[in-house]
Amino acid sequence: MKKILTVIIPLLLIVVMFSVATPSSRAAQPESQPVVQKDEVITAYIDKIHLNAGNGEITVDPILWYEGEEAEQAFAQYEPDAGIDGPPDGYYIVNDDEKLQKYPLANDAEVLMQIYDHTGNVEDIDISWNEHISLQKFAQLFEHTELLDVRDFPYHLTIENGQVTRIVQQYIP
Repeated sequence: MKKILTVIIPLLLIVVMFSVATPSSRAAQPESQPVVQKDEVITAYIDKIHLNAGNGEITVDPILWYEGEEAEQAFAQYEPDAGIDGPPDGYYIVNDDEKLQKYPLANDAEVLMQIYDHTGNVEDIDISWNEHISLQKFAQLFEHTELLDVRDFPYHLTIENGQVTRIVQQYIP
């Protein structure tokens, strides 16, 4: 009996540990949702962020962002001889005009990130959907680009009353 318990208990522990550690048992994070196109939202690459007390400014390169069926149509229009049926990752970016535009930043602008360097360790860089960070933290991320350059991602900017009130990083696989 003692021999059986010494075999069964470790096996039971292994089974319990694997069931706890499986991805299906972890709390699932919400996945990226398609961008809802609105008149007050533009998509752009951010070139610079300048924060002053009370009058920040953001310099951007506006782009056209397409997802799903719209991405397939834009891809077919802009890349007819690509040799593939559609955009590989389900999105397509068009940047016909690389003129930079400046917008004032609302002091309380909301910033939502999908991925960035939290700690300076590459092992810690992971997706965290729609993570709120301060505007000051966001500006700091633009200065620290060693492990992950947040300027390489497009952003969806909500513009209300002529100023940017919301910045949402678009994750690109």
